[in-house]
Amino acid sequence: MTSTGEVEGRAGPPLWWARRRDAVGDVVLGGVSAVECAWEGVPFAREAGIPLVFGVLFGLAVGSVLVLRRRWPIAVVLVGIAVAPAAMGFVLGVVGLYTLASSEVPRRIIATLSSMSLAATFVVMYLRTRGDVEADHTLVVVLSGFVAVALTVPPVLFGLYIGARRRLMESLQERADSLERELSLLADRAEERAEWARTEERTRIAREMHDVVAHRVSLMVVHAAALEAVAVRDPARAAKNAALVGDMGRQALTELREMLGVLRTGGGEKPAVRAAAVAAAPVAPPAAGRYPHVGSFDDGPSLDELETLVGQSRAAGMVVEMVVQGEGEGAAYAAEVEQTAYRVVQEALTNCHKHAPGARVTVRLAHREGEVAMQVENGPCDGTSAEPGLPSGGNGLVGMRERVLGLGGVFVSGPTDAGGFKVSAVLPGR
Repeated sequence: MTSTGEVEGRAGPPLWWARRRDAVGDVVLGGVSAVECAWEGVPFAREAGIPLVFGVLFGLAVGSVLVLRRRWPIAVVLVGIAVAPAAMGFVLGVVGLYTLASSEVPRRIIATLSSMSLAATFVVMYLRTRGDVEADHTLVVVLSGFVAVALTVPPVLFGLYIGARRRLMESLQERADSLERELSLLADRAEERAEWARTEERTRIAREMHDVVAHRVSLMVVHAAALEAVAVRDPARAAKNAALVGDMGRQALTELREMLGVLRTGGGEKPAVRAAAVAAAPVAPPAAGRYPHVGSFDDGPSLDELETLVGQSRAAGMVVEMVVQGEGEGAAYAAEVEQTAYRVVQEALTNCHKHAPGARVTVRLAHREGEVAMQVENGPCDGTSAEPGLPSGGNGLVGMRERVLGLGGVFVSGPTDAGGFKVSAVLPGR
């Protein structure tokens, strides 16, 4: 693993520099400043009456301070102000002020040091030009002020501009990174929502297929067994059972075709509309409410078809009593409520065919204020009827519970004290 600043196995920038080229640039600037100050140290040594070598060494030391401009910009500017009377450090002063203005130093410190540099430059220029220029005092002042402003203001303004631009770019980069992270999170959540929607749809399709196929095929097996038993001694009854088996098969095929048609057409919705609906769905399934279904419930079974459903079980030899309570006969419920109620009764009757042959079954439907309740209860088996040998996947009760809880209802199932089994459900009307 490479450390911060290392690229492709090469060593990163030294010390406080962020990039290697910054370090190289500062060393070059420091070298230029050192040569300039060393050159200017010669007249300074003559004026001060010291050996030339000391003036050159002093100039080299002062100019080399510019290497530290990124680390200690305030110190670099202070050194430039301090050596201003020696008439050296032109590069040091200009670059130092630019670095100070572009750094993260508070504005009041930048203003203070810039003012000190401006004043120092003005005083030095005034003192040096007063005796050299044969002109009036006003011209000397104007000339000194112009030079002081020219050496101080432009680097400070340029540094402020570069610093503001850098901070703006960093802010924009930070916002871009933040937006990228948010987009990544949104993409992950959209994928989660799509996966949850696919899982819910697979579960719903499996539940619908189980309800359609299991009930119809169970009745067909029961009628086929009866047909086999009476084919020789009662041809009329055998023909009747054969006709019922054909009707059951045609009904099963019709329901399967309708279901497959809904899957192919997407319930009349365009793919883009369905994709948008899936993306807008919550990640977690609601604790109480409607499951998202593809297609419409309007074409599914309703409570009005319960009599026909019970009649099919009676035709298969089951003793079924249907009791309807309440003033809500014929009341209009939400389409998904009626379909769920129908499927609960259908699956309960299918289980009676499978596991309680010959038992007496009671189907109760109660219309209450704002809700509808249903109960399917079978007594103990009579002991004379053989089980039809229908396979059971163990998903019937699970599917009923999912349907009822998905609509915010209550589902209870279990054995009775009389040795039978009971399935009860209560659904909200809307």
